[in-house]
Amino acid sequence: MNTPTTGADTRLDLDALADWFTATARPLPWRAAGVTGWGVLVSETMLQQTPVNRVQPIWDEWMRRWPRPSDLAAESQGEVLRAWGKLGYPRRALRLHEAAGRIAAEHDDVVPSDVDTLLALPGIGAYTARAVAAFAYGRRAPVVDTNVRRVVARAVHGAGDAGPPSTNRDLADVDALLPAEDAPAATLSAALMELGQVVCTVRSPSCERCPIAADCAWQHNGRPAYAGPPKKVQKFAGTDRQVRGRLLDVLRGATGPVTRDQLDAAWNEAGQRDRCLDSLLVDGLVEQTDDGRFALPGER
Repeated sequence: MNTPTTGADTRLDLDALADWFTATARPLPWRAAGVTGWGVLVSETMLQQTPVNRVQPIWDEWMRRWPRPSDLAAESQGEVLRAWGKLGYPRRALRLHEAAGRIAAEHDDVVPSDVDTLLALPGIGAYTARAVAAFAYGRRAPVVDTNVRRVVARAVHGAGDAGPPSTNRDLADVDALLPAEDAPAATLSAALMELGQVVCTVRSPSCERCPIAADCAWQHNGRPAYAGPPKKVQKFAGTDRQVRGRLLDVLRGATGPVTRDQLDAAWNEAGQRDRCLDSLLVDGLVEQTDDGRFALPGER
């Protein structure tokens, strides 16, 4: 693997980073030999804004129940939402269900391997398409998430953390680091992400464990604090996300449609509860029966 000189004139030992990843990468189940593109697509969808420890048991169960896209596509939307559990952002489950149907019908039940074809599937954006191409098929595709942006900001640009995202700039930064060949580029994409997740963390980076610490521009600059725009801290308690989750919990735990009174018991504040129920109906996550009860989609 070539060791490029970055835009910040810092030469990173990317061979050392790739070797570190090969030797120390966490044994996550979707990284195991034999996992298909479908398994990687499901994992990447679940992992968006959700920690690994919450995803792993649900991913295991999904792979047991629905090992192929056609298996998931044949399931009802309601059961898919029920199996999604408390991963959050449940519209991801419906988009994955829709994508499974397209993959089964248009791609012989095999997740495509090229970015452009993946992007044409419902619910698959730039990050997921590149992650599947790189991690499932070993393709050269710059994969950029929050962790990768932080590693690049520090190691390449010498900043305390990444500023506001810029798709073109962020992709160009990572693309400049990747070797030309598919396999080593895919390994490096995974290594950059792993480094940001377990070593180059936001609050307590373990620089003594970092395989590129000697070349890191942030280290050479004296580890300056982040000086960019303030970052919005997402809260959960009391938000509409929490209320929507409470309402869906009632429906997931029911064997059939539930009454309005049953949903009302899930949250005391009537105005917020009603607003959240309306949004669930609009998003297609809840359906209303002819007699005024409520159910998961397809379970009326």
